[in-house]
Amino acid sequence: MQLTTWPKGISAITLFVEDMEAAKEFYQTIFGLPVFFEDDASAVFKFSNTLINLLKTTAAPALIEPASVASREAGHRFVFTIDVDDVDAMYVQLLEHGVKFLNGPMDRPWGIRTASFVDPGGHIWEIAK
Repeated sequence: MQLTTWPKGISAITLFVEDMEAAKEFYQTIFGLPVFFEDDASAVFKFSNTLINLLKTTAAPALIEPASVASREAGHRFVFTIDVDDVDAMYVQLLEHGVKFLNGPMDRPWGIRTASFVDPGGHIWEIAK
């Protein structure tokens, strides 16, 4: 059975982080975002209409029980993509801020140009045009 209405977008994404201070600094410095909300266990940043909630891994079990929290070393299972006007120019700017890239900039076979990096929590971000 198909849903009669579909969600209009993703309102929030929660990322588990071991080092909250390093993660907050990264999001403030690299993405240039202010903290939208903060408490003892989380810091929230607003990317347009989507909230990125950084949640301490020690607080994560209460959110997802009975599922378990995987370690950063368990591997990557997703990539967040940010549309930018110029991948090469953004790549240079991010390098100047100390971002270490996994790859790129490169032209992908499906017609976009990308470059990918990892935040302090181990989450992969991709810039694309």
